[in-house]
Amino acid sequence: MSAEPFIVVIPARMASSRLPGKPLVAVAGRPLIAHVVARARESSAARVIVASDDARVLDVAHASGAEACWTPSDLPSGTDRIAAVAAEQRWPDATCVVNLQGDEPLTPGTLLDELAALLARHPRADMATLGVPIRSAEDLHDPNQVKLVTDAAGRALYFSRAPIPWDREAARAGHSPDLTQARRHLGLYAYRARFLRRLTAEPPAALERIEQLEQLRALAIGAWIQVGIVDAPVPAGVDTPEDVERLERLMAATAQV
Repeated sequence: MSAEPFIVVIPARMASSRLPGKPLVAVAGRPLIAHVVARARESSAARVIVASDDARVLDVAHASGAEACWTPSDLPSGTDRIAAVAAEQRWPDATCVVNLQGDEPLTPGTLLDELAALLARHPRADMATLGVPIRSAEDLHDPNQVKLVTDAAGRALYFSRAPIPWDREAARAGHSPDLTQARRHLGLYAYRARFLRRLTAEPPAALERIEQLEQLRALAIGAWIQVGIVDAPVPAGVDTPEDVERLERLMAATAQV
């Protein structure tokens, strides 16, 4: 559990290209954003804030027990949306902020505590994030599941929608890939308000635009992203209508509604 207070901010943008109006899409009878707020409130966060460009999303967030903060619709990423909240509320440099993506309704609150604690254990790191082992070749090749690779000390080297690391010999022989180093990135981050300001002062990076992965902006400016690998059964988030059906089946099976 985190040894210091932290704030969870959930960026929730309505204009999703693959699932328009995503925060308000019904999952198991409730708006998606309500499920995400419920998971955040399971953590030990001092505050839970939803940042959105749509009053309807903010109304649902408030009704679900979160604070609600309006942010402009033209912000290029969820990180920029969180930075707008931090600037408006004038958070001190050392404030620990956890970014929980608004399409991750099954991320346990305990992982948010673990993420904040990871950043606290690495005070020289600019950011912290988490990954989970990939168990199947199908998941490794799924572009909707972001993969990551790290160095021996757990610092992020790259994130991609492509299958990394690529098992060249297995591919040439037509065999199943070696998955011992395959990791799926979980869509959550922790950073200090100080680095958040630095990061969002930079324009979107070329690789960020190509992969549509905002964390690549941090790597492009040489940031230290500390990665923790957790062996937790966290399903992928919601990107498509098929994902909604998959999550509803999971929630029904686990009675998590």
